Amino acid sequence: MENYNDIEKYIQSLIQSCGSLDVAEAEFKRLMIEDPDLQEAYRNWCDESGYSTRNGFSEYADEYMEGRESIWDSLNDYDDEDF
Repeated sequence: MENYNDIEKYIQSLIQSCGSLDVAEAEFKRLMIEDPDLQEAYRNWCDESGYSTRNGFSEYADEYMEGRESIWDSLNDYDDEDF
């Protein structure tokens, strides 16, 4: 990815394309090794967002997945209501 201005969207797209948090994180780490611009953007994002550079990806990914699950839970709650 050429534009790293929105690391959160980038992480989300990796999770969606890889299908697994572990695979997405491994791919992200591989990309970080190859791309100093991504490293800098990630460090800045971690500083701005309050994440550590060591665990920022996994912390954000966990929060992202929890948010997605809560959306499905609320949709299921809506389906379960009697009309």
